[in-house]
Amino acid sequence: MASFVSAAARRLEGKVALITGGASGIGESTARLFSHHGARVLIADIQEELGQSLCNDLRNSAFFVRCDVTKEDDVENAVNKAISEHGKLDIMFNNAGIVEPSKPSILDNDKAEFERVIRVNLVGAFLGTKHAARAMIPARRGSIITTASVCSTIGGVASHAYTSSKHGAVGLMRNAAVELGQYGIRVNCVSPYLVATPLAKDFFKLDDDGVYRVYGNLKGEVLKPEDVAEAALYLGSDESKYVSGHNLLVDGGFTIVNPGFCMFGN
Repeated sequence: MASFVSAAARRLEGKVALITGGASGIGESTARLFSHHGARVLIADIQEELGQSLCNDLRNSAFFVRCDVTKEDDVENAVNKAISEHGKLDIMFNNAGIVEPSKPSILDNDKAEFERVIRVNLVGAFLGTKHAARAMIPARRGSIITTASVCSTIGGVASHAYTSSKHGAVGLMRNAAVELGQYGIRVNCVSPYLVATPLAKDFFKLDDDGVYRVYGNLKGEVLKPEDVAEAALYLGSDESKYVSGHNLLVDGGFTIVNPGFCMFGN
């Protein structure tokens, strides 16, 4: 990761960022990138060992707090920790999320499993947005980002629960962007295509190359967690100072393609 970033290029210098699900995957990559760009980062996760190890890597620029995003007290505590340590919160990245095995028929879907995904992916984003707003409104500025998915704009790619949660995340973002814009707070989503994490590769039973050869539209490129982190960096930085209410798709054109009816050959 860009350890060579110069002081002049540090796009988050002096900012404080809280990242839920920050101990691994997209969250970890974002924490590293934000830190390299001058931010002080609070890693909020239930994976304590991974979170502490990451903080050790980032040294004085990061600290860890255990946070289950389905519990309001945990989210409130994480935001309060950022304020007590650094006096403010500039960036809230609602990144924590889960995916469950997709079942072919809605008749086979379990209510408890559906509600579990909604609690983490949507209620967690709601709680993060709510408590970030509490911290940001007095400052009359801030950036709230939520990790959604290509499943926020189309159907048929993942389970009912996951797709519903990601559509909901975009709706929440848009509503919050309208309300919080009057306080100078920007609210956006970043929606990646499939990132070839171990979880995703196991789910699709494919290797890195197979995932993109079979499903990807942008040939010759593989989406990595670092690429999603770069999108979050843009939305968190002052470079996007007039971007709000936007769902930034990082999908190589996947959501504009109908693979069942395409006039262009491979």
